[in-house]
Amino acid sequence: MKVTTKWVQTLAFDVTADTGQTVRIDTTVENGGSGSGMNPKKMLLGSLSGCSGIDVVEILNKMKVPFTKLEIEASAEQTDDHPKVFKFIDMVYRCDIAADNIDKLTRAVSLSHEKYCGISAMLGKHCPINYKVELI
Repeated sequence: MKVTTKWVQTLAFDVTADTGQTVRIDTTVENGGSGSGMNPKKMLLGSLSGCSGIDVVEILNKMKVPFTKLEIEASAEQTDDHPKVFKFIDMVYRCDIAADNIDKLTRAVSLSHEKYCGISAMLGKHCPINYKVELI
């Protein structure tokens, strides 16, 4: 696994994976950037949500649980001192499954965090990751 990060302008960088995909990382204009991309810590929350989301979709499919929507909201509080790191992460998984499958969704989310999601495993060594599931 490899990425190459290239400075674009001000505080914007393009990160390209060895598989060809590129994403922009930047910061807000107020913080000296151009606002052209997601800031690194938000990208990290997005990576956590995406990693876990992939797991949850695969697990629900294996369980043969029908759904058409899965939304994951992740939020974190940072420390006040530098380096500003996450104190904790809260995640909410919202899915349009039938109410009688809520236990299966809960199980899928738990398996993601406890067994499969490497991003969760890495971040969980630093701060607590709390999660809950909701029907939509």
